[in-house]
Parts: sequence; structure tokens; C-alpha cells
Amino acid sequence: MNHVLVVDDEAEIRTSLEEILTEEGYAVATAATAAEALLLVEDAPYDVVLLDIWLPDRDGLDVLADIHAVALEKRPEVVIISGHGTIEAAVKATKLGAYDFLEKPLSLDRTLIVLKNAVEARRLRSENMEFKRQFSVGAVLTGESVPVKALRQQIRLMAPTNGRVLIYGESGTGKELIARAIHAESLRRDGVFVELNCAAIPEAHIESELFGYRHGAQPGGPPEQRGTLERADGGSLFLDEVGDMSLKTQAKMLSALDDQMFTPVGGTQPLCVDVRVIASTNKDLEEEIVKGNFREDLFYRLNVVPFFVPPLRERKQDIPLLAREFLTEFGRQYGRPRIEISTEALEVLQQYHWPGNVRELKNVIERVLILNPRTLRIERKQLPPLTHKSGSRSAEDFSTLQQARDAYERDYILKKIEEARNNVSRAAELLGLERSHLYRKMKALGITVRE
Repeated sequence: MNHVLVVDDEAEIRTSLEEILTEEGYAVATAATAAEALLLVEDAPYDVVLLDIWLPDRDGLDVLADIHAVALEKRPEVVIISGHGTIEAAVKATKLGAYDFLEKPLSLDRTLIVLKNAVEARRLRSENMEFKRQFSVGAVLTGESVPVKALRQQIRLMAPTNGRVLIYGESGTGKELIARAIHAESLRRDGVFVELNCAAIPEAHIESELFGYRHGAQPGGPPEQRGTLERADGGSLFLDEVGDMSLKTQAKMLSALDDQMFTPVGGTQPLCVDVRVIASTNKDLEEEIVKGNFREDLFYRLNVVPFFVPPLRERKQDIPLLAREFLTEFGRQYGRPRIEISTEALEVLQQYHWPGNVRELKNVIERVLILNPRTLRIERKQLPPLTHKSGSRSAEDFSTLQQARDAYERDYILKKIEEARNNVSRAAELLGLERSHLYRKMKALGITVRE
């Protein structure tokens, strides 16, 4: 539940806002004076403070400055409200760190929209801070192989620039972690990191997700929603699997990149933003250009600084480091003591070709811990049967043509489901099948997916 503090000397406004926001699902506290408000902010974390500019004991802008001095991890977003709003006051409030400025009498719709957006901004800021606490470039890119060392060095060189980045790599190699590492090492590190998965969002919705919408452009939806471009203003926008973006959306994205300006769906006024775009793909975009699936001009806008993330089979010497890191991570998560892994087990892991890359290795380690809740040392015999095979299956693995056909079909469907992040509808689109047909195939081949 999100926590909101309403600071206003008018009891009627405090009561009205408390009742309305409580009905909307917020936990609401109120204060009538600056002194009371600052005590509350010090004692408990709030997501947003609705702060009146006129208070009996102090000027609201002075209170705003005090709140802005609170430690970043506890600092709420502040929305100034005033019955005597002026452009000068709004500008001053923004410079002092206010998220937005509302005039009295308050419009309920606008108040709720601004509050929702402020809560989202606070959440994104918290996520970015947590990421910075947990990860550094070295921690994200675990490994001492030559490809990883080269990638780590490239991040240190290119992250501080403002150049757009296009990350190439197979599914499961860690393209999102690379994007976050670039942001964390960039000059925008104190700004937000916003992600949009182009493969997981239906084509009909990706445009509104990217650019937002206004004035009821979405039937049955709220009158206004900020898109990822607007939310990423001042920070970084990560377009994951950008090769799955429709040609229509690509054209609008191209215009937004050129001008750093766009118009929300259903809107009339263009918005200006300052965003660094980091994109990723598991496709050969030059091949997609030849097929007519990707715009060449957009490719050259995005491909300013290319990054290539190596598959795990090309950095096998990193597997022991990764396996031990995942054992520590899941051991902590499941409340387990320190867990070791035998040399024989590590050798088996290094012999496997890992088509699912680092993500598959991580899943295997978690599965082993779940299935062996009392073990303090992972042995070869405790690894899943899949990891005992080195390389792809050969013809000798199958006794009939139908077995070989089913195995290939199963592997291909699993690959597409993984590309679609377990979204079966999206996977059906990638496979060119009806959703119901894909479900029948999955049942026949023994494939289960947790959507």
C-alpha cells in the first residue's frame, strides 16, 4: 500500500482528501502545520506529500526544501498545492524539487493522476537505488573470461557518454543486466531506469505504453497515462527485444529519437524529453531489414554503440563462478547455510552447451536446491539429467523419425516461449499459430508454462 501525507491548514480539505484517497486504496496521514508534517516525515516513510504552500507556521516552499534534504532512500515525492498559484511559484517549487504543482480548487481527476504518477516516480527511484546498492559493473558481469573482461571494459568506456546503445545477444545471456550496468555507470545514474519489453506487450498496446495516452484514448481506461518515454525523462529507457516492435511504432520511435519530442496517443500537445535509449535484441537486425521487418534508419539511430553479449558456451570458464554465485543467492533466499558444489558437478556443468545461457544455469541451480533441501554439497548425481548431455542431441539419441521430429518441435517451441517471456499469446504470434493450436501442441509435447 502506498502512503500519502496531506499537509494543509484547512480541516475541510484534509478530511476530504483523506476520505477520497483512502477509498482509492492509499494509506493517508494528515498534518495542519509545517512542524507536524516534518515530524511525520522524519518518523515514517511516505511515498508522496501533498503540501499546501500557505501554512500557519511556515512557508510551504521552506518545508519543501527541508523535505528535499531528507536522505534519498526516505525522501517522498512532493506535490505542491496552492489557492494562489502563480507561474513564479510553480517554477520555484520545481527548482526546489517538487514533483508537480496543483491549483485550488483541486480537480479530483488531475489530483489522482498526479498522485499516481508521483507514486510511480518514487517507486522507480527506489528500484534504482536498490539496484545500485546490490550491483556494480563487476558484480553484474560475473566472470574472468576474455569476452566478459572485454565487455566490462567497454561498459566503463562507453557508459559515461550519451550515445545510444544496442545490445546484441541470445535469450538468457543477461542483456537487461548489461543495460542496467550501463545506466549505473552513466552520468544519468541518479535518474530513473525504465524498461519496456517490446516482445511481451501486444502490438495494439505498445504505442500507448511507449508514448502514453490522454483524454480517454483507451476505452474503459483512466483519462491519462504517462508512457515509458515520459517516465524515463532525465534517465535511461531500455527497449528490450526492440526487433519485435511493429513498423508503425518504429516510425514514431524514429521521430521521437530525432527530436526528443513526441505526442501521446489522443493528445494534441507534443512533449519534450531528455532520454538515453538503450535497446536490445536477440535477432539479426540487418537480416530483419532485408526482410522488411525493421527500419534501416531506426537501426542506424539505435546502433551508435553496439554491445555483443557472449553466449555462455563461449565463456565456459565462468560457469564455476556463476554457479557458486547462484548457490549463494538462492541459499540466502531460502534461508540455507553455505552450500558447496563438487568438482565433478562443476565439470558436468561446463560440458553442457547451455542453449538457455545464464538464465538456464540459474534455473538449474535453483531447481537443485529446491529438490535437495538438506544438502550442504551439490554432487554430480543431484544435477538434472539434462545437464549430463554435452552439446546438441545427435541422431543416435532417437530411434524413430517421429521422436526426432517431436524433440526438435519441442525445443523450438520452448525457445519461442522463452523469447516471449512465458507469454503464450505472444509465443503463438512468433510461431505463426493460433493460441489454441499452440496449447494443443504444448499438451501433446508435455510443455507446461507458468504465465
